[in-house]
Amino acid sequence: MSECSGCPSATPDGGCSCTGDCDKAGPSKLDKTLGRIKHKIVVMSGKGGVGKSTVATNIAVALSLAGKKVGLLDVDVHGPSVPRLLSLKGKKPHMGDQVMEPVSWSKNLSVMSLGFLLEDERQAVIWRGPIKVTLITQFVEDVMWGDLDYLIVDCPPGTGDEPLTTLQTLGPTAMGVIVTTPQGVAIDDVRRSVSFVGEVGNRVIGIVENMSGFACPDCGAVHNIFNSGGGEELAKEAGVRFLGRIPLDPEVARSGDEGFPFMKTFRDSATGKAMEEIIAPMLNLPDPPKAG
Repeated sequence: MSECSGCPSATPDGGCSCTGDCDKAGPSKLDKTLGRIKHKIVVMSGKGGVGKSTVATNIAVALSLAGKKVGLLDVDVHGPSVPRLLSLKGKKPHMGDQVMEPVSWSKNLSVMSLGFLLEDERQAVIWRGPIKVTLITQFVEDVMWGDLDYLIVDCPPGTGDEPLTTLQTLGPTAMGVIVTTPQGVAIDDVRRSVSFVGEVGNRVIGIVENMSGFACPDCGAVHNIFNSGGGEELAKEAGVRFLGRIPLDPEVARSGDEGFPFMKTFRDSATGKAMEEIIAPMLNLPDPPKAG
């Protein structure tokens, strides 16, 4: 029998909603959920259009293909693109009593997104901050994630409600992966994301420079159409790890539009190997200390 049995604030999952004044108060529902997730990685950027959702999705897929149990959470309320990137458009999570089952992409990868809950994907989501905060919290604590090696979260650009709520909900052990493109105009905005993570009390795993050069499909060479090296310079400036560069590859764009993950189909390509180098440090993260 639960230690919260008989408490007036008992919840159906066996815990209770007391805030600490009750001598029967046990772990909260959120604490129980987070206690079953080893690593929480939040993929973010201060700039839109840098390919952040594509990077987040391929990180999740690559980790799952490496045999890890992975959850992919899309908290981009106004532009949820993960369902399309994984050919899951039209799928619906199973709704239970105060719980939701995430949509399964494979035996190792489960996915949750507001895109699964919208009746019409063309409908604009016009929400203020408090509603978004509630949704993100529910997507963490009310989804049956189970035991995960990794929870990868795809955040919208900026340092507003969604990334702030995500980091605060996941707690201080959550880590950020910052995505940028090489141009100075992107670096200026992304720099704020790096400082944001530190100010909230979390740490940055590293910076990814996406669309770094163009991978020619004919000759295989990488041509620097835009400036290159901005992400690496930012990493040095901020004192964080530079995870690597991903070239602008037509197959990455096509795979996203058609809904098949690049890292499942093209992992042996030059771009795929670049992504694998970026993901390698995440596969070698030390297990976080156990609570208590």
